[in-house]
Amino acid sequence: MSENNFDIQSPPCVLCGWTDNCPEKYGEKRTYVEYNLTLHNYCLLMSSGIWQRGEENEGVDGFLIEDIRKEVNRAARLMCNICRKKGASIGCVAPKCKRSYHFPCGLQKECVFQFMEDFRSYCWEHKPVQIFSDKESREPSQCTICLDLVEHLPLYSVLRSPCCKNTWFHRECLQYQALSAGIFFFRCAVCNNKDKFQKEMLRMGIHIPEKDASWELEDNAYQDLLQCYQHCDIRRCLCKNGRDYNKPDSKWEIKRCQSCGSRGTHLACSSIKSWEQNWECVECRSIFAKGKYSKRKKHSLAPSEKMDGTTCLLEEPSPKLPRQSPGSQRNCLLQHLRMQRKEASNILKELKQQINTKTTRLNINTENIWKSALKGFRQRNFRPTNTIEVKFTNCKNRVKTDSFTGSKHLFFHLLMLHIQNSSLFEGSSAKNLSVDPQALKENLYFEAGKMIAVSLVHGGPSPGFFSKILFDCLVYGPENVKPNLDDVADAGVAQTIKKIKYSESLSSLQSTVRDCYDFLAAAGCLRPITSLRDKDMLVNDLLIHHVIKRIISPLESFRQGLKTLGLLEKMEMHPDAFSSLFCHKPENLSAEALCDLFTIHSSPDVNKVGAADFWMGYLQDVESGESVVTLQDILFFVTGCSSIPPIGFDPEPTIKFLPVHYPIGNRLLNCLELPITRTYENFKNKMEFTIRSTLRGERE
Repeated sequence: MSENNFDIQSPPCVLCGWTDNCPEKYGEKRTYVEYNLTLHNYCLLMSSGIWQRGEENEGVDGFLIEDIRKEVNRAARLMCNICRKKGASIGCVAPKCKRSYHFPCGLQKECVFQFMEDFRSYCWEHKPVQIFSDKESREPSQCTICLDLVEHLPLYSVLRSPCCKNTWFHRECLQYQALSAGIFFFRCAVCNNKDKFQKEMLRMGIHIPEKDASWELEDNAYQDLLQCYQHCDIRRCLCKNGRDYNKPDSKWEIKRCQSCGSRGTHLACSSIKSWEQNWECVECRSIFAKGKYSKRKKHSLAPSEKMDGTTCLLEEPSPKLPRQSPGSQRNCLLQHLRMQRKEASNILKELKQQINTKTTRLNINTENIWKSALKGFRQRNFRPTNTIEVKFTNCKNRVKTDSFTGSKHLFFHLLMLHIQNSSLFEGSSAKNLSVDPQALKENLYFEAGKMIAVSLVHGGPSPGFFSKILFDCLVYGPENVKPNLDDVADAGVAQTIKKIKYSESLSSLQSTVRDCYDFLAAAGCLRPITSLRDKDMLVNDLLIHHVIKRIISPLESFRQGLKTLGLLEKMEMHPDAFSSLFCHKPENLSAEALCDLFTIHSSPDVNKVGAADFWMGYLQDVESGESVVTLQDILFFVTGCSSIPPIGFDPEPTIKFLPVHYPIGNRLLNCLELPITRTYENFKNKMEFTIRSTLRGERE
């Protein structure tokens, strides 16, 4: 049949009558306009009076259209034993059981649907169950998929592995894993058993689709693994063709670090005589040097200390777990964050296309950045889609001369610092929202979210101070987030919860609860304590109250502000990318990053290679501390920014080598004009004198 046509109005399924479109629960919902049919895939598969009489390409996956209409007419005469409405197409297959129900109703009533063989269905009384021995432990354990606690009870929502003792899962977790892994990769998460595990899960109603795993279906999913690092990172690269030049079987072949693989060198640049000779980068050598020093300290411990169990474990790591070097872990994390930030940058550039050329001026008093910013954002003619122009004023509101075009970047930088340290947030470095009744009354949480959204899209810095729990609440919804003790900002509250959590006996737990009666009552978490296991539920209730429920109103107001310019929607679609901006501080500037940031332009009569060597050599001197200026000073001299904004620069920074006496930073064009000199020392002296003098004058 022709390709499916999907109706925007989302008509109800002709079998169950539900309009819900949830593929994970009811299967794919499809509308066939030419036949005036809308069906949930699972409703069709489980219907008792129909079977596939056609080929896969006939009708609906082999179900003929006339058969579907007959089944709809048959079901129209049957009443659902759950919702008491007509259209119950599914019947229990247990002998003498006459119950009928809709597929969604059956799910709610905890019926079991077996997606195999004859696609049998069992009602809530006759469904298959797993047998539990009385000798088995009833203490809760972790679900090996989501790692949350799962009760060892004969419940519909709980399933036990048939191949591993004391391995328990949430039914919902198993179903999501089965839909993602498919029939070829769905197996026990502990022992990797496939046949026995799949047979039991199918019996208990887990749908395992006959498809490849979702990660195998992505285009170029493993493309990154095929790329090798090809760049010379030596401070003074000798190759005239550049750091990325690689010629195999020559002295210009690039060799990667044997430890981390994320740094490289030309053989000639490190005086390596042959490819077989090992080479390690500076970072790995320093890490290994520290490791040897700490190992020597361990061997010098007193005999009594050597007998400590923890020390022994540190000295003798398990041979089954290969040790990963700290440098490798750090480099992997940095590379991952760089990739995520690059993705976020591209998304912000898409959002920036909304910005028009109409200008909105903000008069900002640096002595009261929050008050003047709030006034500007609340003025009647302020539109987030307008181009923002910033003018700084003194305390008497007399406009100062705007000496550089980076005033907007400086404004957003100061504004983000104020928001981070304001009463709207609590915590040390990773912050959560606080509860400020006055700020809530004045709608300041909304304004703060709006300012962050506007800042990111207009080229401001990344926030970098959000806690993971706050970010997850924003993008996934507070109802889908599980807090832990580290998320509690108040030290006193955290200490009280710890007393409850680490109670070792029922009597000590009950005593602690009595001592904290007022605290528990205020949180609405009073509950009878009859066993030591009750402390887990109590701790969970307290964490949810203090970390999530307490800030629901500020959180919702803040979310509304982040919707400005469509930012929150993009955050929800790309949470990993935006987490790198909201939860992680920007990476420190490096000579390599600054070198990659600028595009070099030079006239034909200029020796581009020699001039570029001076520039790159100067950056490396600055990075190593052999200069009176910093990399931040250089960037600020050219762009007016002390860090690279997540969205990047517009226009992109460039370098021109011109016959000028001293370097010139054109912040309107983000262009650095560099003098042509005969010696590196002359070049360095001119750079340092100009940058220091310019920045000192601006600060004064």
